[in-house]
Amino acid sequence: MVITITLLYFGFNFLKGIDFFSTSNKYFVVYRNVDKLTESNQVFLNGYAVGRVSEIQIEQRKNRVIVELDINSDIILTDSSVALLNGELLGGRFIQLNVKPGGNELKAKDTIPSDVAKGVMDFAEPVAANLQTTLKNLNIILESLAGNSKRLDTMFIRLQTTPALLNTTIRTANTTIGDLGTTFGSVGGNLNSTLEQLKPTLENFKTLSDSLKMIQINGTLKKAQESLTKLNQTLARLNSGDNTVSKLMTEDSLYVNLNKLLLSVDSLAKHFNQNPKHFMSPLGKSQKKIERDLKKQSENPK
Repeated sequence: MVITITLLYFGFNFLKGIDFFSTSNKYFVVYRNVDKLTESNQVFLNGYAVGRVSEIQIEQRKNRVIVELDINSDIILTDSSVALLNGELLGGRFIQLNVKPGGNELKAKDTIPSDVAKGVMDFAEPVAANLQTTLKNLNIILESLAGNSKRLDTMFIRLQTTPALLNTTIRTANTTIGDLGTTFGSVGGNLNSTLEQLKPTLENFKTLSDSLKMIQINGTLKKAQESLTKLNQTLARLNSGDNTVSKLMTEDSLYVNLNKLLLSVDSLAKHFNQNPKHFMSPLGKSQKKIERDLKKQSENPK
């Protein structure tokens, strides 16, 4: 009986993670809240079980919980290690050791720095806040839709009467189009008949236009011929030399006489400018006096 009880005790503790055949070191971790952590919960390092929670004590005055860990003696911890309180989705809790290189080695019964992993609810809080805002906006939209439902009902009622109006309009348009087709057909027939009647008249107009063009061309050519004949006669008279114009064109006597006249006028103008007294005296001066004055001027130039 005693043996059976002993075996049951060792078996039960073995299932709880207690290994009576391996040595372990005790360490302490301090938390504000262990979130339903219980004794015998396992301690993991890199996903491998290296110990268990051996004892949990609460210090109410200091508002903290002290957790005692049994960790295999071959696990070396430093003061840079962290005992992270973590949990599973279904509610199970465990401690995860994060051992960082460097730092001073911890001895048995030393305190490991603690931390708490974020749970699902920690991630869900921001999502819930955003969801609440979204729901408020959705409620506003639904209220607006409810206020506009009457307008939508009125629009739908009007839309129901629209097909009947469209059918009436289409029938009227079909009747009108048929009448227009008949009218256009009648007008086309009358237009063809009128064009057939106008063909002889248009041909007569064409013949008349051609005749008028020929008459105008013949008259123009006749007048041009007469003008050329008169021009030839004029040129022949100019070339004959028996008239004043031809003499002006062929003889230089008129040019010579005009040149002499211009020289005399120029000499008279110069004499008047130099000796105005010869012309401005009451009876003028005699030729002898003029010659005398000219001689004096030549002998005594200024």
